[in-house]
Amino acid sequence: MKFSENWLKSHVKFSVDTEKLVDQLTMAGLEVDSVNYLGAISGVKIVRIEKVEPHPNADKLRVCEVNDGKELHTVVCGAPNAVAGKVVPFATVGALLPNDFKIKKAKIRGVESHGMLCAQNELGLGEDSAGLWELPNDISLGLDIVTYLDLDDNVIDVDLTPNRGDCLSIIGVAREVSVLSRSEIKAVPQESIEPKIEHRVDVTLSEPAGCARYVSRIIKDVEIGAKTPMWMAEKLRRGGIRLRSPVVDVTNFVLLELGQPMHAFDLSKIEGSIDVRYAKNENIELLDETSMTCDEDTLVIADNKKILAMAGIMGGMTSAVSESTKDILLESAWFNPRVIAGKARKYGKHTDSSHRFERGVDPKLQLIAIERATSLILEICGGMAGPVSETTSEKDLPETKKIELDYESVAKQLGIKLDSQEIDEILHRLGLKKEKNSHWQIPSWRFDLEIQQDLIEEIARVIGYDNLPVTLPTFEAKNKKIKKDEIVAIKELLVHRSYREVITYSFVNPHVQNLLFPDLKSVNLVNPISPEMAVMRLSIWPGLINSALYNLNRQKNRIRFFEIGQCFPASDEDLTHYETKCAGLICGDRYETNWSNPHERTDFYDLKGDVESILNALVGEKNYQFCAKSFEFFHPGQSAQILINDEVVGVLGNLHPSLANEFGFKQSVFLFDINLGSIDAKSETQFKTLSKFPEVKRDLSFMLDQTVNASDLLDVVRSASGKYLTDLKLFDVYQGKDVENKGKSIALGLTFQHPCRTLTDSEINSCIDTIVSESSKVLGAKIRS
Repeated sequence: MKFSENWLKSHVKFSVDTEKLVDQLTMAGLEVDSVNYLGAISGVKIVRIEKVEPHPNADKLRVCEVNDGKELHTVVCGAPNAVAGKVVPFATVGALLPNDFKIKKAKIRGVESHGMLCAQNELGLGEDSAGLWELPNDISLGLDIVTYLDLDDNVIDVDLTPNRGDCLSIIGVAREVSVLSRSEIKAVPQESIEPKIEHRVDVTLSEPAGCARYVSRIIKDVEIGAKTPMWMAEKLRRGGIRLRSPVVDVTNFVLLELGQPMHAFDLSKIEGSIDVRYAKNENIELLDETSMTCDEDTLVIADNKKILAMAGIMGGMTSAVSESTKDILLESAWFNPRVIAGKARKYGKHTDSSHRFERGVDPKLQLIAIERATSLILEICGGMAGPVSETTSEKDLPETKKIELDYESVAKQLGIKLDSQEIDEILHRLGLKKEKNSHWQIPSWRFDLEIQQDLIEEIARVIGYDNLPVTLPTFEAKNKKIKKDEIVAIKELLVHRSYREVITYSFVNPHVQNLLFPDLKSVNLVNPISPEMAVMRLSIWPGLINSALYNLNRQKNRIRFFEIGQCFPASDEDLTHYETKCAGLICGDRYETNWSNPHERTDFYDLKGDVESILNALVGEKNYQFCAKSFEFFHPGQSAQILINDEVVGVLGNLHPSLANEFGFKQSVFLFDINLGSIDAKSETQFKTLSKFPEVKRDLSFMLDQTVNASDLLDVVRSASGKYLTDLKLFDVYQGKDVENKGKSIALGLTFQHPCRTLTDSEINSCIDTIVSESSKVLGAKIRS
């Protein structure tokens, strides 16, 4: 939204300078994108071309003699409209134009030129570069262009958020400034035009839910060739709107002034009555000379035979005002934003009208706008106005909103004590009306105010956000502090194992979380960003699952992700509780694609090895254990929990096939979750001298019942092996027809080493015998032959 600061000053008085005004608007939520000062030119006068002669040495140039009211000047000019009698801008020798361009006396093809006759774009005052800027003939010659056009002015460009459509007009911005500066606003002149003729066009609202009010008026004998006055032309230009014709310029002026889009039809091209209806897959040639087929969900203005306009977006060529137009029909309507929303984007026709109708237009503005436009057209173009014709569906217009305000809530939410009188004064300045029992009636132009919090926000805007105290909430988080170096160590370890760290939202999709943890209660957000981010996460898994799916859908065939972050279990008593967790997900290929790597799929034991590396770094190799455990979110038989001192600190497993299918995976997915807050990291590492004597390695393969856990076998072997066992690895698990009684075979690798001498075969054999005996006694294990 661009507007002239001087135009704003004509509607509201304020004492602050431009810089302070910009700051006030921005802090009030109307962010200023740019400020462009127009008066940066000097030495440009108004002159009349007295005589034009051909250039003696150039066919396309002319030698002009111009009069500034005091003396004549010779200027060489190539503009096609350099004609005697024209009044144009003249940059004298020494004049300064935009981009620091200084005019000097020059000899052009042998003829001296004492200045330059200017086009609009050369002065930085418009886009027209086709020829000299032709000014009205009644201007005083010699008048400085800055004085004549009131160029001691700034064009302010405000970037409005979609909810502030009420500020898409000079009156809308003036209302805001009047509130901030505690000054009165000067209203737009309003007068009811007495009809001189009785002609009108019948209007039918076939779709009142889309158009609840349609106001129209006929004006006959309009002088379409009249000139748009300079004061209006300049306001339009500074508002970013090009001049068209006086009638169209008036409708655009009212749009900028009041915020009400309008349209003018050539009355002679309307056949019968007007109907506001949905299109029937009909074609229309628009004002920009493009043809469109209007779908059945597109609201249109039509007569008895054809479409005249796409409602709220753009008019059609068949009914456009042209040089031959004598009689016009003015339109001022209220279109439902929900009906217009998205249509401009759909058809690629974003216009000033659609921009406003999509955001909402004051439903009480249509009569005011048509009277204002009628007055201006009669003033500029003459003519005879007919009566105002209004067709309204009251039940489809927005209802007058009322909001109850709890005054104590204002202090609680803003952190500042305001008495009720001060609150009332602010809301009255904003245009609200107080009714009984602290109910406030919302003005028709503030369609963004819906609930009490909106009123409190308005109070904060007027007071000024920078005047509110910064009071941060205080609470004591009842959680164990995780050392930064521990987290760094885990991250480096996982990165070295080809994992990639991801950072996902703590807000997750409740549907995904309920699928994973149907029996756990979640912390719901009061005002979520979206329905897909409505609860606090109980686990990092939902974010990892989304990240994995995103990458798999983009042909990534090896996924290894991890994240360390907070999770938030629900608690009725303690809302400050959270848990710091490390979670990971792997799926797809075991190795990066390479000619030398076998094409193998990731499995449960890949994940288990990664988790072991984390636990070894945190608590040491012998201070944790894996215990088989079934979970409803894991595949039966491929899941375990992690125990440290008999306390569960984490889980790992293969995502249940039904869940994997529900999420959209077409392969096995493996997950782990470790609660870092439940782990006491090992103390400073104790180093010992490495033995220089040889290691002795033995492999044992045990036959076990299907129900025996591998971890139980490892515990028995460790306790029975004596003090010289330095390493114990599980390297194979086999289940098949060769295993008797449908059991399983577990193969272990044992390493023995003495710190001071070489172990003998008899010592090793004695240890092996003890291991076999204890395994048989405790677990019923047998050595596989």
